[in-house]
Amino acid sequence: MSSDFSAYKAMAFGLAALLGVAVIAPGVSGGQFDMMRITKKKPGRVTDGGLNTGTGSTTGTGSTTGTTSGGLTGSTGGSTTTPTGTTSNSFYAEESLVPTNFDVNSELVPAALPSSGAPDVVGAFRFICNAGQLRYDDPIVYPGQPGKSHLHQYYGNTSADANSTYSSLRSSGESTCMSPLNRSAYWMPALLNGKGGVIRPDFVAIYYKRRPISDPKCSLTSGDPRAEGNCVPLPNGLRFVFGYDMVTGKIPTGFLKFSCQGPGAGLGEYHSIPEAMANCPVGAQFGARIEAPNCWDGKNLDSPNHRDHVAYGSYGDWGYYKCPSDHPYVIPSFTLGAWYSLDGDKANYRFSSDDMLPNAPAGTTFHADWFGAWDNTVMSMWMDNCINKLLNCSAGNLGNGKQLKQYAGFTWLASPRVVPVPQ
Repeated sequence: MSSDFSAYKAMAFGLAALLGVAVIAPGVSGGQFDMMRITKKKPGRVTDGGLNTGTGSTTGTGSTTGTTSGGLTGSTGGSTTTPTGTTSNSFYAEESLVPTNFDVNSELVPAALPSSGAPDVVGAFRFICNAGQLRYDDPIVYPGQPGKSHLHQYYGNTSADANSTYSSLRSSGESTCMSPLNRSAYWMPALLNGKGGVIRPDFVAIYYKRRPISDPKCSLTSGDPRAEGNCVPLPNGLRFVFGYDMVTGKIPTGFLKFSCQGPGAGLGEYHSIPEAMANCPVGAQFGARIEAPNCWDGKNLDSPNHRDHVAYGSYGDWGYYKCPSDHPYVIPSFTLGAWYSLDGDKANYRFSSDDMLPNAPAGTTFHADWFGAWDNTVMSMWMDNCINKLLNCSAGNLGNGKQLKQYAGFTWLASPRVVPVPQ
């Protein structure tokens, strides 16, 4: 997996050349969305996006009225409508679909088709983020309570704060993860230098992966006795916390690791910041990597501890990889890797959450949060192509001749790299 992260810079040169010309992509078709999802069976007509329209309550958190067309209307996808009382599927719980409130095509550029991911068995969708806002907020653990949490470094949606909901994330904010077509919020404890400063990451690499839907291991009814579970897209409104559990201190989830790359970097993966720093000289980059859960119960978008509704597959004592029986849905999992340039203060580096466990090695409390808010049509593109066609998609390539446009402020090195700890 570490090769995925070290390859990002090479991929970026092609992306930079592509983004040098501002070209509006051809019209987004609602048909792509139709291939991904189905709708509640409610009275009304079926639109060109394949979504059943009408009025009524959803299985999500509210009810809406109006018409929808896969989140888009018209031949160019440049306008949106209010969603009907429908979610985007009929077989598991999720929030009501909230369409994008700007021209989707303005955030897409042409791209070459990516290569096959074979012999790997999973399709991959990768993109790069920069650091966003620093806030003492956590809309999952402490919703509606600004200032309640330890200091978090956010990526993605620039409006994310303690009051964020699925609807607010979908309706507002830019994004430091290439484009506001990904208004999802990703956050983790801020990295501190011990001298009143926050070390901002140079860049954050995010890598979604899952088996294609056609793979027999993606269905418990396929006849494959070693099926992993039932593969589904990410449901609207899903959120979770993974990594070190600040409440119980149980064994961390997420296979979290630290590593180093660049001049003089020691090869290997490390379990604490001091161990990593002993093998990572000034001038190199320190990496903090964590993997999100890939199994879901199919019923809950959150849970009291913000973890129990999702899980990780394992080999158990049965000898093959699968999701737990009470979490039978296989969702696209992502790996998040944050990379930081090192300076002479590296011996004092710690995460903000480490202050809650002062006698443990720095880095022990590493964890991350995610609150999904993808544009549904764009998510269906990378699902239908990168994941379900087993493609190796990088730099926001959607696998269909289109690519997410990188936001104008993107940089490969944080500037400024150190900022004061917010008061």
